Amino acid sequence: MIERADMGAALEVILKKDILTLSDLEQTDFSLFFQRAQELKSRHKKGICEKSLAGKTVGLIFEKPSTRTRISFEAATAQLGGTPLFIQAGDTQLSRDEPVADTARVLERYLDALVLRTYSQAMQEEFARIASIPIINALTDRFHPCQVLSDLFTVIEFKGGLSGVKIAWVGDGNNMAHSWINAAAKLDFTLALACPEGYMPDAEILSAAKAVAGDRISVTSDPVAAVSGADVVNTDVWASMGQEAQAEKRRQVFAPFQVNNELLSHGAKDVIVMHCLPAHRGEEITADVLDGSRSVVWDQTENKLHMHKAILEVLIAG
Repeated sequence: MIERADMGAALEVILKKDILTLSDLEQTDFSLFFQRAQELKSRHKKGICEKSLAGKTVGLIFEKPSTRTRISFEAATAQLGGTPLFIQAGDTQLSRDEPVADTARVLERYLDALVLRTYSQAMQEEFARIASIPIINALTDRFHPCQVLSDLFTVIEFKGGLSGVKIAWVGDGNNMAHSWINAAAKLDFTLALACPEGYMPDAEILSAAKAVAGDRISVTSDPVAAVSGADVVNTDVWASMGQEAQAEKRRQVFAPFQVNNELLSHGAKDVIVMHCLPAHRGEEITADVLDGSRSVVWDQTENKLHMHKAILEVLIAG
């Protein structure tokens, strides 16, 4: 559990120093991140300069391309007075078969935290096992915890909280779906997932979450059923990075799962729409929905900056 005695005082961290999945966090940890992100966002809007990471260096090793996650973590570090250091995985000795353990032991001597965007979840777990510095998962094929933390913060902003809120996930049972499932097991909201047969979330992840959350988590192959009465409708691309060869098949399979105005008509009157981006207008979501009045996508992407500040500050600024 991550603890801090006073939100207005100097931060004191950290019994749990890594964020590999949202299952790593307790409810109090979520509350701390949400509250601090709100404070930092408010202070940023007022032009207040933060210095909580002064003298700190945050490394980012990315195997996968990134726009929002990379830039928001780099900007977050810089805006808190720290130094971001971006490293393409292919430019490191990892690309020449240096053991992860050796790289981790080196980087812990240079950095104050390491943000990783990798294909393999197991690689991140090994970094976390070896390194003495915080390891932050910036996406793997299995989970995307920091994205869902910022998305939850966005839901709180627009819905006033999470309790009693119904969130619908429409599309692939992918890393984003897995992180939403993990979040629903920890927090008091209802999650309804609609995924095509054969593209459902991982059965082990789902079973573990449902053992805690019960019927607050449901999975169906009917998008109308999932969206019915939903306060939030959320989607993602149909073919993620590394699945490009499957793109045409997926377009055919996922066509009934497009987020469009007809589907949204089954949601709550004040339903909002989210997308973690990049978006393919005319595929998983129509242009008029993504760019329409019910979309909170641009607030959602801005909130990555403020949530990533909160994560970095809580994990390393003690």
